[in-house]
Amino acid sequence: MKKRNWLALLWTVGIALALLTAPVSAEGETETEEAAAETAESSSVALEADARSYVLMEQETGEVLAGENIHEQLEPASVTKVMTMLLVVEALDSGQITTEDVVTVSDYAAGMGGSQIYLEPGEQMTVNDLLKSVAVVSANDAAVALAEYLSGSESAFVANMNQRAQELGMEDTTFVNCNGLPADGHVTSAYDIALMSRELMSHARIQEYTTIWMDSVRDGAFELSNTNKLVKTYTGCTGLKTGYTDSALYCLSATATRDDLSLIAVVMGASTSALRGSAASTLLDYGFANYTTVSIQPTEALPPIHVKLGESATVQPVLEGEYALLVEKAQAGSVTTEVELAEELTAPVAQGDTVGELVVYLDGEECQRIPLTAGESVERLTFATLFRRIWRQMATGHGN
Repeated sequence: MKKRNWLALLWTVGIALALLTAPVSAEGETETEEAAAETAESSSVALEADARSYVLMEQETGEVLAGENIHEQLEPASVTKVMTMLLVVEALDSGQITTEDVVTVSDYAAGMGGSQIYLEPGEQMTVNDLLKSVAVVSANDAAVALAEYLSGSESAFVANMNQRAQELGMEDTTFVNCNGLPADGHVTSAYDIALMSRELMSHARIQEYTTIWMDSVRDGAFELSNTNKLVKTYTGCTGLKTGYTDSALYCLSATATRDDLSLIAVVMGASTSALRGSAASTLLDYGFANYTTVSIQPTEALPPIHVKLGESATVQPVLEGEYALLVEKAQAGSVTTEVELAEELTAPVAQGDTVGELVVYLDGEECQRIPLTAGESVERLTFATLFRRIWRQMATGHGN
């Protein structure tokens, strides 16, 4: 090999070593901005409701579409059991318990008053039938039996309820029991009920219980009829939970889905059961009449991004997950997107690293930024690999 080829080889290796030891960032030249999604507390449309407070929330995004006194702390009565059911369903989904587990009823659980299935001390019933009894007839005794089975005691279970409430951002909430029977300091808000209802409805299995109109337990000996009449009367109703005490009055968290839109309507402190249902129906009707969701996707295939000093020359950006934008129906055709990608990245690049953003516009105004990430990892070139590449180029004459 000619002397100048050796000099060229040494010079190229020296430059490569400098590049390989330079500081690098897997983020490339893209800066990720944290989007602040603040929830509106009320809509511009005043909705009349016979209630102390109410809220209408879109389930997918958590956006508030209408509301009044949404953070006022009030007694929730049996709507409390939304959190009870959430902890039970999470335990089922994690494999901690199964629906066929048999629970032995304690004296304490059997002694609950109010709505109940009249459990006897020592009676045995499956988790499936207890959960069904809570969801359909709001059985206080069944709720306590489940709480004791999961956590050993109702007080330990309530501690878990309050911990989960904190995790969900339920700042207006303090639970004192698992069934909503009157107790000093047992309060929440319409907004917080919507938050825990939203989380519960993210578990598909709960609708197997909350959509039941009539059923039975004890091999058909005890009939169950849903306290939520919207399950039968409101098209698309998927649940969720009613509540009543003399002090809380009539409360309801109602959920419904039509087409691709899912809504949560919470009503607290209505004067009658009928007015509770009609107020929730009015809120749901308003949401379905005025709003829709638009699926967010890039309009064209995403191009690969060049990776400097990588084992692979490029990396493919991807949009992970499914995204939707909640808009008024009149704006459904006004949603556009624009792709912003790093011009170049420097290895190493890890799968999942942010490499760009999908910018979403509504009526020409930016409203959302969604991360675009690396679809695979690209390792950084080693000196040995780089040397072999350069040597191969020199040997074949392509390096002159």
